[in-house]
Amino acid sequence: MSLTQVLARKWRPKSFSELTGQDHVVRALTNALDRQRLHHAYLFTGTRGVGKTTIARILAKALNCESGITATPCGKCGACIEIDGGRFVDLIELDAASHTQVDSMRELLENALYAPTYGRYKVYIIDEVHMLSKSAFNAMLKTLEEPPDHVKFVLATTDPQKIPVTVLSRCLQFNLKQIPPSLIANHLLHVLEQEQIAGDVMSTQLLARAAQGSMRDALSMLDQAIAFGEGALSESSVRIMLGAIDQGYLYDLMDALVRKNGHQMLMLADAMEARSLSFDAALQDMAALLHQLALAQTVPQAISEDLPEYERIFILSKVFTPEEIQLFYQIALHGRSDLSLAPDEYAGFTMTLMRMLAFVPGDGADGLRKPDLGASEVATVSLSSDAIKRLSPATSQSVAVLTAPPVAVSSITTKGATLKPVSLAHIIPIDGDWPSLVSQLTLSGMTRMLAQNCEVKSISDNEIELCVPEPHRHLLEKAYQDKMKAAMSEYYGKPVRLKFSVGSITGMTPAELESREKQVKQSQAIAAIETDPFVRELVENFDARLIVSSIKPIQ
Repeated sequence: MSLTQVLARKWRPKSFSELTGQDHVVRALTNALDRQRLHHAYLFTGTRGVGKTTIARILAKALNCESGITATPCGKCGACIEIDGGRFVDLIELDAASHTQVDSMRELLENALYAPTYGRYKVYIIDEVHMLSKSAFNAMLKTLEEPPDHVKFVLATTDPQKIPVTVLSRCLQFNLKQIPPSLIANHLLHVLEQEQIAGDVMSTQLLARAAQGSMRDALSMLDQAIAFGEGALSESSVRIMLGAIDQGYLYDLMDALVRKNGHQMLMLADAMEARSLSFDAALQDMAALLHQLALAQTVPQAISEDLPEYERIFILSKVFTPEEIQLFYQIALHGRSDLSLAPDEYAGFTMTLMRMLAFVPGDGADGLRKPDLGASEVATVSLSSDAIKRLSPATSQSVAVLTAPPVAVSSITTKGATLKPVSLAHIIPIDGDWPSLVSQLTLSGMTRMLAQNCEVKSISDNEIELCVPEPHRHLLEKAYQDKMKAAMSEYYGKPVRLKFSVGSITGMTPAELESREKQVKQSQAIAAIETDPFVRELVENFDARLIVSSIKPIQ
């Protein structure tokens, strides 16, 4: 009974032409072999499964092929066959992780002095060379710099930073790149075709993405996927095996986000949890989808037409603004990094979705909107006594316009006083209650920041003149102005023109008022703690010290 060889070993490249994704290394080695410009020590660096040991073995065949030193070893002579089978006596492979001590290195260097038994060169392949001890590195320095003519060293490592500079300077270094997912997917399709196993493009793309640049990992996962799918490969079985998120869920989540439907998004999260899908993978795939949406908006030709979701990507790219996509991308990345800090993955994932909803421009998420006042309801404006003292009677009437919603208000009550509503056409003084108006507008993000750092100069004939201080000039983006204008027009129930200018502020902006209010509350909280009898007793009798920075006012 013969055992089937695993795909990662069966499909290991046996010549430079079979290598995938390392053209820069293949080109350099091929030219060097063709011109007989050989170095005595080579160093291959790169992540796991990208071909370091494979290239080292092909190089050993190229140096010892019976047809001569060549970039295209025949693969049929005794030397090539024995090297492929791991039986070549003059090819010594050493795992540095198992031979870290200086004694092992000294023994290897002593044997290197003897001439090759069968081949043209003795080739020493030292894998994970960074694991050698400092004394072992020192022992090999002289031999590495001036080895016998019949010896070639090939070093491989995943962590070149741990190799002493004295060793690096004696080697010809090649950095192997991570293999692009597209090349891995094409190679997996070729393997499936040669193995006569049914499979589809989407399943190989999933495996290629999961391999993260490692061809060996991709082939190992392909073996697992074939076993999981009972001898065949399908997208659904690969997703289940990998715990990957179904792309359909992602697009449904994006659709719900467009509609600001928080209830639908939570239902989709519940369905994902019921299927035991990985929320970490879901946020990773969501970030990848948002990246594709950004590309579709800015560089449409970068999106491959072969993608099954090609049309849906371009449809979604037209319903989100570039700013929203960038914002959601950052939220997805931060949400993924915060999963380990969340009470559980479900809570971390749904909180990320709620964060996206909270930052969606407009009225907010479905079910989270504030109820609108009916046309027959009476608006009651509650002003603080300090604010009333600062206003003249005429100003108080003007403030009523800014604080009441655009409904049919029969009367406005302020601490028992009845004020008549004033038309918008009436000029509102500079010291009007702009902060109260800002608090009632449905603004978010940078648009709200712009409103909070403005001061009203005047309002007349459906036009509001606003002044922005010089330090906040950067907030005067047209997109933010348009969103603010739309919110103001919705508030007043008719078109409102906004006029912005940059200059000095005569009063205090809403942001400054909010900051001052926080400082007052903080001062009051500190004073309340300092005058508390129990705290004073602790300070006086037990030499206690009050940490002021730890005091926070109760909201």
